[in-house]
Amino acid sequence: MKDFDHLMSVWQGQPKPDQLSVEEVLKQVKKGIRSITQKLYWSIVAMVVTVAFAFVVTFFLAFKSAVTTIGILIVLVTMLMYLSLMVRHYHILSKRDATLNPAEYLDSLKAYQKNRSKVIGWFYYTYILLLSAGLAMYFIEVLEHSSLTFKIVTYTSIGIWFLFTTFYLKPRMFKNEEEKLNLMIDRLVRLKEQFD
Repeated sequence: MKDFDHLMSVWQGQPKPDQLSVEEVLKQVKKGIRSITQKLYWSIVAMVVTVAFAFVVTFFLAFKSAVTTIGILIVLVTMLMYLSLMVRHYHILSKRDATLNPAEYLDSLKAYQKNRSKVIGWFYYTYILLLSAGLAMYFIEVLEHSSLTFKIVTYTSIGIWFLFTTFYLKPRMFKNEEEKLNLMIDRLVRLKEQFD
C-alpha cells in the first residue's frame, strides 16, 4: 500500500500540462493561415500575369507550325489548371474564421491538409510533364534557326530548371507549408482537448 501511496504522490506531483490561451492559439492560427494565404495570393497574381502573357503569345503572334501553337496551348491549359487549383486552395483557407467555431475549423483544416497532400503529389508531376512537353513543342519553331549549341543549351537549361524545381525546390516548399499546417492543427487539437 505504501508503494501505491508513493506512486500516487509522484503522479500528483507531476507538472500539469500547459494550459493554452484560447486567444493566443487563435491569434497564432490566424497568423499562420494569413501567411499561407498571402503566399497563395501572390502566386495567383504571378500566375495570372503569366497566363495573360501566354494568351497574348498564343493568339497574337503568328507561328508557321501548328506544333508550336499546340505547345503554347498545352502550356496555357496547364497553367490555367494550376491557377484554378491555387484559387481553390486560397478560397478554402480564407473563407472560414477560426474564431467562430474552432472545432469545425480544425476539421476543415485536417480535410484541407489531407486533400492537398494527395492532390499536390500527383498534380505537380503532371503539371511539370505537361509544361515540359508544351515548351519542347514551342521551342521547335522558335529555335529553328538557332545553332545546335544554342538549342542544346536551351533544352538543357530548361531540363535542369525543371529537375531543380521538382526534386529540390518543391519538397522544401511543400514541407515548410506542411509543417505550418501541422503546427496549427496541433495547437487547435490541444485547445480542443483542453475543453473536452
